[in-house]
Amino acid sequence: MKRLTLFASMALPFAVYAQNQTLKSEAGKRADAVNQKVVEWRRDLHEHPELGNLETRTASVIAKHLQSLGIQVKTGVAKTGVVGILIGGKPGPVVALRADMDGLPVTERVKLPFASKVKTSYNNQEVGVMHACGHDTHVAMLMGVAEVLAGMKKDLAGTVKFIFQPAEEGVPVGEEGGAQLMVKEGVLENPKVDVIFGLHINSQTPVGQITYRPGGTMAAVNDMKITINGKQAHGAYPWSSVDPIVVAAQIVNNLQTIVSRNLNVTENPGVVTIGAINGGVRSNIIPEKVEMLGTVRNFTKEDEAMFIERIKTIATKTGEAAGATVEVKIPYSNHYPVTFNDVALTEKMLPSLQNTAGAANVKLKPPVTGAEDFSFYQEKVPGLFFFLGGMPKDQDPLKAPSHHTPDFFIDESSFNLGVKAMCNLTLDYMGMKR
Repeated sequence: MKRLTLFASMALPFAVYAQNQTLKSEAGKRADAVNQKVVEWRRDLHEHPELGNLETRTASVIAKHLQSLGIQVKTGVAKTGVVGILIGGKPGPVVALRADMDGLPVTERVKLPFASKVKTSYNNQEVGVMHACGHDTHVAMLMGVAEVLAGMKKDLAGTVKFIFQPAEEGVPVGEEGGAQLMVKEGVLENPKVDVIFGLHINSQTPVGQITYRPGGTMAAVNDMKITINGKQAHGAYPWSSVDPIVVAAQIVNNLQTIVSRNLNVTENPGVVTIGAINGGVRSNIIPEKVEMLGTVRNFTKEDEAMFIERIKTIATKTGEAAGATVEVKIPYSNHYPVTFNDVALTEKMLPSLQNTAGAANVKLKPPVTGAEDFSFYQEKVPGLFFFLGGMPKDQDPLKAPSHHTPDFFIDESSFNLGVKAMCNLTLDYMGMKR
């Protein structure tokens, strides 16, 4: 009897493994079948982009699709977000899968039949709206994953929560939104999420490749506003002024010493960037005030605290030396924590990615100084965030248009691998918990 019991306990994992391989094979066939739909959804979303907290059309397309699959749907989450719940036929963990929905205030230059022609007003400027970071592809792929897994509902050993999130790119000053608001409104509860997976398309990584990093993967970000108050004067008599433009120039230069002289660059990278300087109205008037906007990127809480302290000290003391007063607001409107891939989860799920894409096509990547509000989910539950190649294979990565630019381009042949990767992560994680 003891031998039989031992044999049965040893055989069980193999039986589960075999069953899981069968499920993944079925998921692969279903992913192939839904691929053209994914392409069509993406083209439609690309042609009709919407900025953060305004994704009403996008949300409607998603909700209708999920409802057609028999998935429980909740809309209006974190303003325009959509959450779908698929309860499998067998008990098991709750796996969350996330896609972000918003576009950017960028005017598209890519010559596509489905290129965006949408215009809007952003920060009092007339601009185009474009999916210049690939969120349209994320939504389309997760819609495809939903269709694949909904067709296998009776065989799923657990529950899948599909999170379609608004406003990953941030919200206007004074508004709430994005992953932080979704978490605040309970998206990881009822049912309680055990683990979360997400992906990001990358326009400078070849199609067919997946890249990942355990631990700190994408930087924490703080935006900042620096206001310099001086004394206005005629441009011909600068000695009568306290020139905030000169002070602004000195602050920009002095801030660069934080990375070059205060940060231990052998341990972690960091970035301080000033992206906007506004002051003055004509050539011969020294203005009273200058405002600067910037961004700060770090990979540890210690470095983040050091950067903030140094920015405040450098800006205020540089102004003080010139007779100006300087106010620093950091964070000004947005703060995202480090996108931190749970190390144990990443190690556990790496074979799933390798089996899906081929081991040679799954590569470790260096830290990314871009930021992602997927990090807010990872603060609450273990998460894995990886990158999917979307660059045509014959293109030079150094010449491929980067994200957030008018020429951003994604090869549609990348979508099938993204759908399969998300399906297999879900099925493999559920199989491990049986």
